Amino acid sequence: MAIIQSLLQGIPLPRMVKVRQKFDAPADDNVEQTLRNEIAKEAVAKKIQPGMRIAVAVGSRGLADLPVLVRVTVEELKKRGAHPFIVPAMGSHGGATADGQKEVLANLGITEKTAGCSIISSMEVIEVGRLANGLAVLIDKQAHEADGIVVIARIKPHTAFRGASESGLAKMLTIGLGKQKGADSCHAYSFKYMAKFVVDMAKIKLEQCKFLFGVATVENAYDQIRIVEAVPAEDFIKRDQELLPLARISMAKLVLNQIDVLIVDKIGKDISGDGMDPNITGRYPTPYARGGPEISKLVVLDLTERTHGNANGMGPADFTTRKLFNKIDYESTYANALTSTVCEPIRIPMILESDQQAIAAAIKTCNARELSKVRVVRIKNTLQLGEIYISEAMLSEAEQHEQLEVCSEPQLMKFDESGNLVS
Repeated sequence: MAIIQSLLQGIPLPRMVKVRQKFDAPADDNVEQTLRNEIAKEAVAKKIQPGMRIAVAVGSRGLADLPVLVRVTVEELKKRGAHPFIVPAMGSHGGATADGQKEVLANLGITEKTAGCSIISSMEVIEVGRLANGLAVLIDKQAHEADGIVVIARIKPHTAFRGASESGLAKMLTIGLGKQKGADSCHAYSFKYMAKFVVDMAKIKLEQCKFLFGVATVENAYDQIRIVEAVPAEDFIKRDQELLPLARISMAKLVLNQIDVLIVDKIGKDISGDGMDPNITGRYPTPYARGGPEISKLVVLDLTERTHGNANGMGPADFTTRKLFNKIDYESTYANALTSTVCEPIRIPMILESDQQAIAAAIKTCNARELSKVRVVRIKNTLQLGEIYISEAMLSEAEQHEQLEVCSEPQLMKFDESGNLVS
C-alpha cells in the first residue's frame, strides 16, 4: 500500500465545524397515551374480540419508540381479552432465517420480555392469491392462521421507487409479511413496477386475510414520532397514501446540498433498508427514484453493530475502509440483493486502510477547483441529521443560513495511530 500512501500524501484535510440543522419538527409528547386513545376508537376497538389470537407484525426498521409502540399495542389487545403474539415482518432481512429475524427484533429492543408476549418467527408462507401476471401473493403462515393481524409501520418515502404508496402499511403487508418468498415475488419484475405491485398485492391480502388494524407513524426530522394513528384495515391504502406527503416534508435533509465530499460514519439495516437513505445522499440504487443533494464523492467508514455484518448500502459509496470490509457478512448482504434483484447496493467500493486514507482519497478525486476550499460534510448516519460537521469553506454560508446554527470553532479532524477518526 506504499504507492497508495504516496498518492495521498499531502492531500489537505479541512478543518471541520459542528453545526445544528434546525427543522420545523412537531412531535407527539405522549406517544403512549396517544396510541392507547387511538386503539380505543370505536372503529378499531370493536374489531378486538375476547379470546382472539392476534398476530402483531413488527418489521426490521429502527422506528422511533418501537418498543413503546409494540408494548402498548400488546397491552391494549390483552386488555380487551385477546391473546397477542409477535411475528417478524421483514421480508428477507435477518439473513432470511427465522432465528435471524428474531435476532433483528432483539436488536431493536423487541423481546418477549419487553413486548409482554411470545414471538413466533418462521419463514413459512401461505399463498392467498395471484396477480393477473401470475405473481404469487404470499403471507406469513403464523399470521395467516391467527384470528386477526395487526401491523406496526412507519410511513416514509421509499429508497428505490416513487408511487402513491411507498414505505408504510401497504409495503408491510406485501413485503414484510410476505417473508423472503413474498418479497421475492413482489420484486420479480424490478422496482419499475413496485409502486403498482405493492398496492395490488396488499389489496388481495386485505380481502383474503384477517387484518384488524395498523399502527401507523410519521416521524419528524429529529427521529421523533410526529403522528401515531390506529388505522382500521379497510382504510389501510387510503390512509397510507394520505400520510405519505406529510412524511416526505417531515424528513430531515442536508440543508447545504452542494457537497464535494460526504462522509457517512456508519451505515446499517437498522438505519435504512438501503443501509443509508438515498433520499438523504442522493445516491439511488434504481432509476425509479430521485432527489437529494449533489455530491461528488461519498465515503462510508463503518457498519452499525445492529446490522450484524449486513453491508447493504455500501455500493453507492465511492470509498470505504478496511474495518468495514472485514465486518461484511456476505450471506445476509447477498440475501437482500438476490431478493430485491438490485445488486448496486451490495457492490464493494474502493477499500482504503483507514478513515484518514478514505477521506483523503475522496478529497483527491472530488474535482474541486481548490482542495484547500473543499466542501466536506460529515454525518453520523442518514437518520440522525440534527448535528453534523461541515468544512471551514462552508462556514460563511452556514452563518447566514436561517436553518443552521454554528456550534463550534473550526477544528482539524483527529485520528488515532491507526488513522481512524476519534469521535
